[in-house]
This record gives sequence, structure tokens and C-alpha cells, in this order.
Amino acid sequence: MSAHEKDKPAFKTASGLETKAYYRPDDLEGWDCERDLGFPGQYPFTRGIHPTHYRSRLWTMRQYAGFGSAVESNARYRYLLSHGTTGLSVAFDLPTQIGLDSDHPLARGEVGRVGVAIDSLEDMELLFEGIPLDRVSSSMTINATAAILLALYFAVAEKQGADLARLSGTVQNDILKEYIARGTYIYPPGPALRLVTDIFAFCRERAPEWNTISISGYHIREAGSTAVQEVAFTLANAIAYVEAARARGLAVDDFAPRLSFFLSAHNDLLEEVAKFRAARRLWARIMRERFKARDPRSWLFRFHTQTAGSTLAAQQPDVNIVRVTLQALASVLGGTQSLHTNSRDEALALPTEASALVALRTQQILAHETGVANTVDPLGGSYFVENLTTQIEGKAEEYIRKIDALGGVLSAIETGYVQREVQQAAYEYQRAVEAGDQTVVGVNRYIVEGASSLPLLRIDPEIERAQVERLQKLRRRRDSARVTAALKQVEATARSEPNLMPAILDATNAHATVGEISDAMRRAFGEYQESVAI
Repeated sequence: MSAHEKDKPAFKTASGLETKAYYRPDDLEGWDCERDLGFPGQYPFTRGIHPTHYRSRLWTMRQYAGFGSAVESNARYRYLLSHGTTGLSVAFDLPTQIGLDSDHPLARGEVGRVGVAIDSLEDMELLFEGIPLDRVSSSMTINATAAILLALYFAVAEKQGADLARLSGTVQNDILKEYIARGTYIYPPGPALRLVTDIFAFCRERAPEWNTISISGYHIREAGSTAVQEVAFTLANAIAYVEAARARGLAVDDFAPRLSFFLSAHNDLLEEVAKFRAARRLWARIMRERFKARDPRSWLFRFHTQTAGSTLAAQQPDVNIVRVTLQALASVLGGTQSLHTNSRDEALALPTEASALVALRTQQILAHETGVANTVDPLGGSYFVENLTTQIEGKAEEYIRKIDALGGVLSAIETGYVQREVQQAAYEYQRAVEAGDQTVVGVNRYIVEGASSLPLLRIDPEIERAQVERLQKLRRRRDSARVTAALKQVEATARSEPNLMPAILDATNAHATVGEISDAMRRAFGEYQESVAI
């Protein structure tokens, strides 16, 4: 036995799946090449959703960005676009995410801190000034207030003269994972799901190229889940959205082609590759067999990837560049359609301009210098990767069956089952790190004394004062009667059956604020109070 084997007696993936010393064809017992692997661009899409994949078109290179004011964030977007970013990804501050205006007492100290502050149509116009929305794909990470921010985006696009039918982009709009992992919810699950399906229906008619949801396993993984749990709980949430949309009278093939997903990329490179492949195959089977979708586009697991922020360390931050590179490589080998690479300083602060550029260059080197984009699914057929793909798919299916037996994901969330599973996985990982069984370079092994000397991005406190002043000036000069009427219509629509998006769009065009529109729906829907006993 080698010294390494003595030091590490159990070889497992990050999700705890046993790993053998080597793999042979008989490790794929029951595996059928035609059925389980197939060809790129063909069901079950294990090898990718496009026949030629990156040979025809590289993944969209996004850099998640947003901080301070709309003017500052606009400058960052222009900078990234000038250096080769091929899509925008907008980060909103916490008050915007939970429907509070910048002058709300609970917003104090949070304005512009973890993303850009957006209160009104004026802010949204500043955010995208000089950026043609009909030629740039935008992704917006927003959930509880997704309908409002999407309406603001559409209003800006129309002011630019863009045809909504030609807009491309994504709104995250995944409220279920907020109840599981993040907590930036506003309304109870029923009304929240109604808002999601209203966006499905509205975009089908007005913006058919827009991705109406990005069902997110990323935040579940950031909360501590395993790769298997990430796949299982993401797809369980997706099943709930499909069922909610059908209950609202939508045919599955009318909305499913615009569903998209958002996964994390962690450090266990081959497990991550297998995870992406397993998710793609499992979703295709769920859509074709469980929901009887007939349009092949409804079977596609189209996904964005972000490298794992939770793996980045404040100690020796330059080492994070290596972590991010390997995570990005896993994403590409796994066939992502879109990718954000985190910056080396994100364990310490929002990324500086220089750090964001290094993160972008990481993607560009992978695309243009490594050759990994030259062939589709280059690891396909590996005995180990195929075995691992099948294992992850099978264990994710077990979780989904358990959730079905509990009455669906809403029941599983309300009883705390999903949360407990994630928390247990997070606890076990942290215990392994603290015991030294799981090495984290620079944190519990290969430690270097001394603090980092990296320059960090600081948010000027003056930004909050200026944002509040701009908001209050808007309130004084807008047509108050028009705003009041628009907000009354939002509340009345929320209390009845029609699609809420037209009323929200009218309110944004009247210069009603994000907080005011959110409050109109709060009056109709109430607010969600978590009551799970963990």
C-alpha cells in the first residue's frame, strides 16, 4: 500500500460515492450504449443537446456583476463587454431582491452592497444605457421580485425600440429554492408560483425567445448539498413548476422549451462532469415519460454554470484562480451552455475590475487554447465517467421518488425534509474539514501565515445617500394619480385570476417603484413566514 493510500484509506467522490482504483467494461453492467449514451443532440442527450456543440458555437461567457448604483454597474458591464464577455449577468442588491425600496428603514446599510440597487424604471434605464438589449443576452438573478424586474427590463427594451419577440436572456425566477436555501422570498408558495407561471404565459405570447426561469441548483449546492442532492432537488423543483403551469392551463410543450437551469461547478472534476451529464439525461426522461412532452425542445436540459463561490478561500486568494479554472473546465467538459467564472477575491469582497478580467480570461483560455471545445463530450465512453453518471442519475431518482411519496416538493419543503438533507450534508463536509479528513489547500493544510494584500473593492457609503435622494426626487415629479391607479390595478389583479404581468408592466411605466409594486402584491398575497422545525 502506498503512503497516499495509507493517508487516505477511503477513496470517494465529494458526494461520498465509492471510487475504485480503475474501471473496466463490466463496471457498466446493464448499461446500453445506444439507450444511455446515444449521440450528441439526440435523446436522451447524455452527450449534449447540440449535435456539434462548441464546434459550432462556444458557450456564452457571462460575468455576474452588479454593485453600487446603476451608473457604476453600467460602467462594469461596458468594461466586460469590451474585453470579450458575450452575455450580461446582473446581480441585484438585497433590498431589490426582497422588494424594498432604497429608502425603506430595513434597507439601511444594504443599498448597493451585494448587487446593484434598482428602485425604478429610471434606474433600469441607467443600468443598460448604451447597451442594445436586442443584441446582448442578459441574465438577471432575481426571484421574489422577478416579475417586476422583468417588466422593467422589457420597458427599457421597448424604449430602445427593441422588439420583445427578439429579446434573448433569462430571469432566474426560481422561488422554490429560496424556501430551501436562500431565504429571499416575499409571498407564500401558492402566490409565488402563480407569479412564476404568469411569466411563463406572458413570455410565450410577447417574448417567445426569453428563458422564463432558471431553475437553480447552484444555491442549494452553496448551502452545502452534495452533487447528487443538487441534481435531485433541482429537478424536483422543476417538476413542481411544470405541474403548476399545467394546473394554470398551460400545455407542457407551450412553455417547457423555455425552461432553463443553473448548476454549480465544484472541485471534484469528474464527479461534476458526470453530474451535468446525469442531469441532462434524467430531465429528458422525466419530460418525455412523466409529462408526455412531444416537442424534443421540451426534453432539453439547457443550463448555465457558475463556479462554486463556497469553495473559495480568503486565505491565499490567488489559489482560487486554480480552483475556478478546474471548475470551469468541468463545466465545459460537462457541456454547459453558459458560464460564469468567479473571481479570486470573492471570499473577501465583490470582485475588482482586475480580478473580474482574470476570471473572464480563464474562460477565454479554455475556449481558445486548450482544445477541449474541439469535440463533443470528450469524456463520453470513459468507464469511470459513465459509471458515475449512472450512479448519480440513480441516486437522484431515489430522492425524487422520496419527494413524490411525501406529496411533492412543496410538502417536502414545508416539513423540512429537503432542508434537513442539505444541512446534514453541509455538516458532514464541515466536520471532515475540521477533522482534516477533507483537505482544503491553504485553510487546513499547506497554510501560509499572514493576511492577503489583494486590493479590494469598497462600496462608498455615499452611494446609498445618493440613491435615496434620486428615488425621492422621482416620487416628487412623477404623476402621482397615474401611479396610484396603476398600483390599485396590480393589487386588484393579484386578488383575481388574470395574468399579473400586464398590470405590473403598466405600473413600471408609470414609474411606480419596486417596493410599491411589491407592497401592492403583499396586500393581496400576504407574506411568507417560515415555520419549519429543523
